[in-house]
Amino acid sequence: MESLRVLLVDDHVLFRKGIASLLAANQNITVVGEAGDGIEAVRIAHETLPNIILMDINMPKRGGLETVKIMRQEMPELDIVMLTVSDDDDDLFEAIKSGAKGYLLKNLEPQQLFDMLEGIRQGEAPISGSMADKILQEFKQPLHTSPDQTDAVDELTPREIEVLEEVVKGATNKEISAILHITENTVKIHLRNILDKLHVCNRVQAAVHAVREGLVDEPLPDE
Repeated sequence: MESLRVLLVDDHVLFRKGIASLLAANQNITVVGEAGDGIEAVRIAHETLPNIILMDINMPKRGGLETVKIMRQEMPELDIVMLTVSDDDDDLFEAIKSGAKGYLLKNLEPQQLFDMLEGIRQGEAPISGSMADKILQEFKQPLHTSPDQTDAVDELTPREIEVLEEVVKGATNKEISAILHITENTVKIHLRNILDKLHVCNRVQAAVHAVREGLVDEPLPDE
């Protein structure tokens, strides 16, 4: 398995070094660089070409939210995940709108971080549970849907609806595979079809659209 190339961006040196040491213990992950602010992060990203960037939000010189926008323009192939203490709604929504693939809080356990990094390799979007709830709450209001999206709703197959229901609950591809008794590769195929039909870019946007338009029931708080 090809090693994941990770760039760490955080102005707190002790925390950054701790994460670097933790990731170095995993043979499937290589820390290719570290940066203490957004300006340095862009430069090092061009030099090291990481697969994934774990980035804090509040940093000197240039913060994480502004840096995400710049990196998405200059290096759109990168997967950027915010790793922060901020559970502020505005930070969360701005990060996702700016192109961040995930949003993780720093209180997660080491194994959770490893699992979420592996999930990114599988095309998943890591969102800490409490933040995923905020996304669903924020986007419950009806959306003015384009004609293309309205037509697409009727094109979703029953199986695709089942997959979408599990995505809204925050299930990973592996969990969806077990729940629906299908292979992970089949889950990926269904997800690609769902994204194409709903004209969205990732599973977070698909979940938001599904709840807004009533394609699936909103998950209960304990789900």
